[in-house]
Amino acid sequence: MPQLLLELLTEEIPARMQAKAQADLERAVTDKLADAGLKAGEVRAFSGPRRLCVVVDGLPEKSADVREERKGPKVGAPDKAVEGFLRGAGLESIDQAEIQDGKKGQFYVAIIEKPGTSTTEIVAQMVPDIIRNFHWPKSMRWGTGDLRWVRPLQRILCVFDGEVVPFEVDGIASGNETQGHRVMGAGPFAVSNFDEYSKVLSEEGHVVIDREARKATIEAEAKALCEADGLELVDDKGLLEEVAGLAEYPVVIMGDMDPQFLTLPPEVITLSMRVHQKYFAVRDPKTGNLAPKFIVVANLKAQDGGKVIAAGNSKVLSARLADGVFFWENDKAIKLESRLESLGNIVFHEKLGSVGDKVERVSALAKELAPIVGAKPDEAEKAAKLAKCDLVSEMVFEFTELEGVMGRYYAMEEGQPQHIADAIRDHYKPKGPSDAIPTEPTAVAVALADKLDTLVGFWAIDEKPTGSKDPFALRRAALGVIRLVLENDVRLGLQCVLSDHFMVPAPASLLQSSGAGGSVTYLVENAMAFKGEGFGGDESEKEKFFRCEYVPPLVDDLLSFFADRLKVYLRDKGQRHDLIDAIFALGEDDLVLITKRVEALGSFLDTEDGANLLAGQKRAINILAKEEKKDGSAITGEIDKKMLSEAAELSLHEALNAATAKAETALAKENFEEAMSALSLLREPVDKFFDDVIVNADDKEVRTNRLRLLAKIRDVTSQVADFTKIEG
Repeated sequence: MPQLLLELLTEEIPARMQAKAQADLERAVTDKLADAGLKAGEVRAFSGPRRLCVVVDGLPEKSADVREERKGPKVGAPDKAVEGFLRGAGLESIDQAEIQDGKKGQFYVAIIEKPGTSTTEIVAQMVPDIIRNFHWPKSMRWGTGDLRWVRPLQRILCVFDGEVVPFEVDGIASGNETQGHRVMGAGPFAVSNFDEYSKVLSEEGHVVIDREARKATIEAEAKALCEADGLELVDDKGLLEEVAGLAEYPVVIMGDMDPQFLTLPPEVITLSMRVHQKYFAVRDPKTGNLAPKFIVVANLKAQDGGKVIAAGNSKVLSARLADGVFFWENDKAIKLESRLESLGNIVFHEKLGSVGDKVERVSALAKELAPIVGAKPDEAEKAAKLAKCDLVSEMVFEFTELEGVMGRYYAMEEGQPQHIADAIRDHYKPKGPSDAIPTEPTAVAVALADKLDTLVGFWAIDEKPTGSKDPFALRRAALGVIRLVLENDVRLGLQCVLSDHFMVPAPASLLQSSGAGGSVTYLVENAMAFKGEGFGGDESEKEKFFRCEYVPPLVDDLLSFFADRLKVYLRDKGQRHDLIDAIFALGEDDLVLITKRVEALGSFLDTEDGANLLAGQKRAINILAKEEKKDGSAITGEIDKKMLSEAAELSLHEALNAATAKAETALAKENFEEAMSALSLLREPVDKFFDDVIVNADDKEVRTNRLRLLAKIRDVTSQVADFTKIEG
């Protein structure tokens, strides 16, 4: 069947936009063809620095003919009804309509037959529409035309079944010609199908149209060059993706770096290479250290094998790294701690004060959290005070990606203990779901304090995520807290920690600017002039984090936010979201215990006992809800054993007492599997009760006693989870 070939040739497309544009063009062409009634076979798309291409195989020559029957009014209907029917059906007179019999008499039917449209005509209409409405993150206009495109559009190649599909976009007429590499094979080249197109570009045009093929070539040749010198390539998938979008005909070259620059921190070297020059770093596999080499990807096959290209790139890299040496030496001359005052000049948020204010809050919280995670309070406080001092260094000003990393190096230069230096680097972690988390206690304390302070602060000023918008990355911060707590098995009562921190006094700078005159103002306005009991550092006081003197209203909202993030985290681990709701409903705020409860509950409900008990428990709750609605009060009170006349209710009563005792003992030991095992004892007695006993007995006292049995079922199960939150 015929084939459609479309290529849009432009000036250089930014590398970061190419992959998405390729997918967007493929989807747009496929959707437009489908909307026109054309079923495509295989669809392939390609992208590169100067072109987007789509090839569609197996297209018919025209869309299918359409036959439509449009029902009209009854025979003998008023003239206006008939006239409206004729206009809608496109008929000139009623004689052109058929008369058919129906249940309520005869009625008119218009038979509308539309012949299929040629594929050439469909493509000629759809491609200009796709081009004009194509979405780019950034676009431009050029010349006198009104077309907006990422870069000036130069050619449109559009061929169907070997013939040009004629149309025009902003003065650019479609044709059957493409262009190759600017230097090594510009062309133009006339083609009639994709096989000719790919062959001529590959052989004469020196263009590799497939981005995956370009990536494979770059990676293979770079590794081969490194292996030949006994070195290894430093993998960088992001850079590989980018350079594959910079070269139509990638040629991999190894260059030399002045060894004197190896005295710089390796992150400075690799980042400078990556960001400014798009070079790959190379290391010595024997030592794991960087080697004085680099890999550059050229877009040209040089006659000298790339020697001049390598030499030129070496000079440029030396100039870049010389700046790095200058920054490095200047920064080392200033102590980290002496930079603390300068943090007061950096605004963290206009309503939350400066970075210096944040550091004060974080250091105080890190000191309180330290014993919980096994760190020393004074060391956690010190690491927190130094953690953001590198933000005012020259190196981090030049390379913001090195925040924390450079702080660690400066701390080591000053002779700070290794774990404090590492905490400075790691307190930003995790920055994403795949990022490693710190495990050293001091780093964990500072990382937790930093993220909790951010969340509390933005909740206090009502700057919460809405919909897809999260400008302050608060979802990431909450997920970071969850990972730090769970993956380090940190036992922490979130409610009290958050309550305590909401009571932190507002920054002095904001008090002065607002004319508060030094009065006590907390992050939450109108909060009680009271700071709840905090953890002062004594091991014996650890339980204070689980006893709150005052809980600001915003804490519940923030805890709900944590619950939503925990659902995301545990869902990725295979757990159900409704089970998390069932545990959170108990008021539990210890994330480690919540997770253990959820896992145990999930395992229990997967068993036959669990599934049947859930059904019985829900039946009991439904009966109780109806009765409690009648009286307007909850059913409570002790069960009168003397009134239990049926064997099934006696058996249930005994099972409830046994299950209650066993569950309470298990929960006290935090043995949730054993608690679930206690509930499994109820499965058979509950089933038997509902099979053999009529709850709504005629005798009011008997009925009340049996309802109390059902209330007991609710009470026992609610020790483990709120079963009303569980689906199914």
